[in-house]
Amino acid sequence: MIEKQKSDLILSLRKQIDSIAGIPFAEFMEQALYHPEHGYYTAGRVRIGKQGDFFTSSSVHSCFGRLIARQLEQMWQLLGQGSFVIAEQGAGEGHLCLDILDALAENSPEFYAHIEYRLIEISLDNRQRQELILQQHLAAGRIVWCELSDLSGMQGCFISNELIDAFPVHLIEKHAGELQEIYVVNGEEGFCEELRPLSTNLIKKYFQRIGIEPAAGNRCEVNLAACDWMQRIAAVLKRGFVLTIDYGYLAEELYAPYRHAGTLLCYHQHQTNENPYQRVGYQDMTAHVDFSTLQEIGQQHGLDVIYFGQQYQFLMGLGFLEMLIEMESRETDPKKAQALRMNLKTLILPEGGMGDSFKVLIQGKNVGRPKLLCSQRIGDIRMPAGAS
Repeated sequence: MIEKQKSDLILSLRKQIDSIAGIPFAEFMEQALYHPEHGYYTAGRVRIGKQGDFFTSSSVHSCFGRLIARQLEQMWQLLGQGSFVIAEQGAGEGHLCLDILDALAENSPEFYAHIEYRLIEISLDNRQRQELILQQHLAAGRIVWCELSDLSGMQGCFISNELIDAFPVHLIEKHAGELQEIYVVNGEEGFCEELRPLSTNLIKKYFQRIGIEPAAGNRCEVNLAACDWMQRIAAVLKRGFVLTIDYGYLAEELYAPYRHAGTLLCYHQHQTNENPYQRVGYQDMTAHVDFSTLQEIGQQHGLDVIYFGQQYQFLMGLGFLEMLIEMESRETDPKKAQALRMNLKTLILPEGGMGDSFKVLIQGKNVGRPKLLCSQRIGDIRMPAGAS
């Protein structure tokens, strides 16, 4: 059955490519990831965790969601402590939602009673997994599945964790002073690439907006879908916050001359590769996020930048060390306590951890510029007894 599904997706792509003599890489990536039946994110398979292809911060430990819950509670207070929508798009198996709601039900019952947690999910497989682990909060009436358009007029916080990096991207190279685009065509032994003129003038406008172009001979990614997404989020939010967590850079670093091959990577069974034309539909594809463009598009549509920093700064500001020490103190087995510490430190460590590669962007609409809990400076954080 797996081989048939794989063959069906490849045959579908080959037919589409033949019909118009090639497609932009962005269209190829969209089909490989989101084909209604056979796409990587839509077909039934394990994607996250030890048995899958990658880890996310929320799959590392519940601490991640519990710390975010602290920030959400402050946001609720800033908005007047009334009804509060938490909307999450691309929630995977629902671990972040579960950890946030578990923490709030336990520590902030008044806030919990005012929450409607709305999940935007295109994958039937993921929704079934979400329903399974969120039964308690479903029974409490806290969870609703919806479309993005259903959120119009929302007041609260829109959350995404590792969503934008999986949006389809255009692959661009610069040769002889001209921007050119990678198209996918059919070859005798599989899919091949061709350089062609840009598929849309929006790509040229993208680089004009950030004031940067790739260096001659370099390859890079342009995520036009992220621009559209940012506009749609700004449009549905009446008052509140947008919390975006993903790996990426500001534009100056993302398109730096030394980044010759761009950032596109594929993930399969916790191994990375740079070949998107193998295991089509059976490996993840991602590219680093341009946070400069997210900020600029947001500002154009009424979203003020309130916070931007690395994940370790964000988590430390919300009390990561205190939570680590508290959790360790409850663990009586020294070996398990050490394992817990190393597991949690993955969230904040650089060079192999998630601490600096992941960035956190918080934007606000009609909320002013409040000082958020997460913005506490590292130097002002008191080290708990026993921290190391």
